[in-house]
Amino acid sequence: MPRADFYLIDKPRFREQPLLLVCELARRAFAAQQPTLILVRDFEQAEAVDELLWAFDEDAFIPHQLAGDDDDADTAVLIVPPGIDTTDRPLVINLREGCAPGRFERVLEVVAADPAERDGSRTRWREYARLGFEVNKFDM
Repeated sequence: MPRADFYLIDKPRFREQPLLLVCELARRAFAAQQPTLILVRDFEQAEAVDELLWAFDEDAFIPHQLAGDDDDADTAVLIVPPGIDTTDRPLVINLREGCAPGRFERVLEVVAADPAERDGSRTRWREYARLGFEVNKFDM
C-alpha cells in the first residue's frame, strides 16, 4: 500500500525557512539510498531548493540537480519544476498545491505553518486517502 506522510511545520527553525525540512528529508532519503523526486511549485523554488541543498549542512553531500538533463537517471535527488517530465521514483517530496502525480511508494508532503497551506493539505490528505494511501501526520 502506498503511503502519504504529511510533515506539518511547527518548529521555529522550519517556520522561518520551510525548505530546510525539505533538505533534511532529502538527506534521509539519500542515506537510505532511495531515489527521490522533489516536486516544486515553480522554477524560482527549484533554484532555492538547489542552492539550499548545497549549503544547509557543510558535512552533508546530497547528489542532486534540476530535472531535464541527460544524467537524470544517475542523480539521487531530482528537483522537478512544473512542465518537466521525469520517470517515476519510489519517493516523492511534494511542495505543490495538488497531489503528487505518478506512481511511487511514498510521498512526503511538506506543509508550512501558513493557514492557506494547511487548508490545501487537508484536501490532499482526503484525496490520498480516497486513492487508497496509508496517510500519516508528523508535527515538525
